[in-house]
Amino acid sequence: MSITKDQVIHVSKLARLKFSDDELEKFSHQLDSIIKYVDKLNELNTDGVEPTAHIVPISNVFREDEVVPSMDREKILMNAKEKEDGCFKVPKIIE
Repeated sequence: MSITKDQVIHVSKLARLKFSDDELEKFSHQLDSIIKYVDKLNELNTDGVEPTAHIVPISNVFREDEVVPSMDREKILMNAKEKEDGCFKVPKIIE
């Protein structure tokens, strides 16, 4: 599978980024190289290899969840450009 220029354009629109034709061409080649490298890694035999999320064994370092009062909604929305029904109102993403 190779990454096409159209796929890069699609992702760039979702991220609201604009690129020149040269950049789109460059990024499609770079992303294609990354995907091919990951495919190469998929060829490795990982039978018996335990999945890891961290290179060093660690336990839960997060604090216990604790219910605390939230910030005042009006204070949070005070500087919002637009708001509606107590929420931030943002522009619709058009594909």
